[in-house]
Amino acid sequence: MEKNGPDYKKLFTDIIVKKGLNPGKKCMLILKKKNLTTLDILLLNDLVFNTNCRQTDIFNQKHRSYSEEAILKILNYQKTNRLNNIQLANHFKLSRNTVTKWKKIYSKPD
Repeated sequence: MEKNGPDYKKLFTDIIVKKGLNPGKKCMLILKKKNLTTLDILLLNDLVFNTNCRQTDIFNQKHRSYSEEAILKILNYQKTNRLNNIQLANHFKLSRNTVTKWKKIYSKPD
């Protein structure tokens, strides 16, 4: 069953064409994927709009939501790269409290 929602491939492709941007290799590799994940969309957003304003980052972060799949990928990234919660939060522009909450929710009992 097809999921209803925005066609992010078309959306980002149209933005790149309309603005006359030269997408990098990383951007094109993501757009060639069959299905985009939440993390792919967030990365595309950073690559296309290239915002380096702290206030904009803070505002945008308040309006992000993550699927369970994305959360598990982020937590797996932490394990594979041996990051502590602060490092992971900084890398993905998250709150340390968010990372801690996710770890409590998605941790497997030993």
